[in-house]
Amino acid sequence: MLSKVHHIAIICSDYEKSKEFYTQFLGLTIINETYRTERDSYKLDLALNGDYILELFSFPQPPKRTSRPEACGLRHLAFQVGSIEEMVIYCNQNNIAVEPIRVDEITGKKFTFISDPDDLPIEFYEQ
Repeated sequence: MLSKVHHIAIICSDYEKSKEFYTQFLGLTIINETYRTERDSYKLDLALNGDYILELFSFPQPPKRTSRPEACGLRHLAFQVGSIEEMVIYCNQNNIAVEPIRVDEITGKKFTFISDPDDLPIEFYEQ
């Protein structure tokens, strides 16, 4: 019955900062941006390589969510990359703190993590 993941929704505390992170740093493209007056909220639809994948929301004073070390709920958002080393260099050039590169003990693939502006773990996983 399921055919693919339609999208992932993220609520951010600083809309403009998160919008810049996801569009300028990660390079997602804006499909649509809507301001909903009745909710005092933005909804930003984002795509990766033309595929709609992410909704970014703003709401007034959203509650904090525990995300580390291993709280219940969404653990992280992972993006596939061609080269972990190139991604680490890109992060360093943009003053984004990046964890040391690790190797998945099951697949043998390299991966690392950064955090988005709200400390949501973002994983980069090598093809």
